[in-house]
Amino acid sequence: MANYFDIDDILSEEELIPVVFQKAATGVGLLDPSSETNNIEQGAKVELPFWLAHELHTRQAVVMSIPPCFNQMTRKEIQADPASVDLRNRCQYFYELGCKIAPMVGDRTIGSFLLYALKNRYKEVISKAHTATFVASTKPLTLLTKEETHLCEAAQSSMAAFKKWRMGGSRFETPSVLGKRKPSE
Repeated sequence: MANYFDIDDILSEEELIPVVFQKAATGVGLLDPSSETNNIEQGAKVELPFWLAHELHTRQAVVMSIPPCFNQMTRKEIQADPASVDLRNRCQYFYELGCKIAPMVGDRTIGSFLLYALKNRYKEVISKAHTATFVASTKPLTLLTKEETHLCEAAQSSMAAFKKWRMGGSRFETPSVLGKRKPSE
């Protein structure tokens, strides 16, 4: 489940997942906005946050359905032109949610679909991140998921560091991972 200290992991588990209740539930009518009572009947279709749907799924109280961001229309759009599909509006944590939900919905094609989407969109993200026009424009960033945005920012940072080094910056720098070290004697 969620990494307690990772805000992106927490937010990814807030994505709504369509579920069908296998058992009637009393006292949880608030989960179903169309319910007039405080109960949910067996067979009711409700959208729940992933963290709750996952817990109810492990208790065999609900059956998860594939979220709309992984439907056939999205798959066809990504196969046609991966870089132009606005995945952020469909699901900000597209890849992370896909990895978490794939084993629970029983669709074995989600994994290969995620790999295809990432491979093809990654090429575009990296090539655009290394151009000056992309850095000046925020439009392409609005199409990217959170994961892709992190990749793009890392690529831009890497390119800026390379340009600084190439123009005569410090030739040897201590990696920030190592921190300050005492000179050896």
